Amino acid sequence: MFNPPTIRKVFEGVASRHEMYALFNRHSQSPFDDNRINGTRYVGEWFEISEADHDRMFEILPPLFYRGDMFAMREFLAASVTSVFFALPIDDRSRWFHGYCDLGDRQSPDRMRAEIITRESRPVRAMNDQEKRDHIWSATGPDFRGYADERFPADLRNRQIVLVYPSAQGKIWKLLDDLTDEEIAAKLPVQFRLLAETIAA
Repeated sequence: MFNPPTIRKVFEGVASRHEMYALFNRHSQSPFDDNRINGTRYVGEWFEISEADHDRMFEILPPLFYRGDMFAMREFLAASVTSVFFALPIDDRSRWFHGYCDLGDRQSPDRMRAEIITRESRPVRAMNDQEKRDHIWSATGPDFRGYADERFPADLRNRQIVLVYPSAQGKIWKLLDDLTDEEIAAKLPVQFRLLAETIAA
């Protein structure tokens, strides 16, 4: 069962160009179900990019719209869902972001903009539990992640799974949502393991 997403950060840190393109494809293995076809799997996801990549994406095609601190890609990912790029002043410095917005909802880009500013204006760098799981998924190669198939009970199908390596069992596929704190810590980059825990908004 897939739950429609909220606006959320899916990668900690500034994505390199290689990471940016990998993040564009973070659901490339997902089943072609209604959630993928209508764009629900993508809506609300965002991450930080470099100024150079923000400007490069602006130059690829004339934007669908350009409004001061944001522009939207002309090519739609699914239904009315497309990439929106932001250039935002946060704590007196400029930063750049990419997110997926459903333009069928005219307020979607503005809500994402507000959420990004709120999230990135925190006085202490922190990650909530969902952000840790999303970062693990984003940073895991396609050979080591997937979607629950017939090996799982019917009510768990199409949910995200990752390989884990419990010492007594070799390797097993496990639901991303079921990772323990120890498994999360083992999969996070060292620099993120000790970040403060924060409650999701």
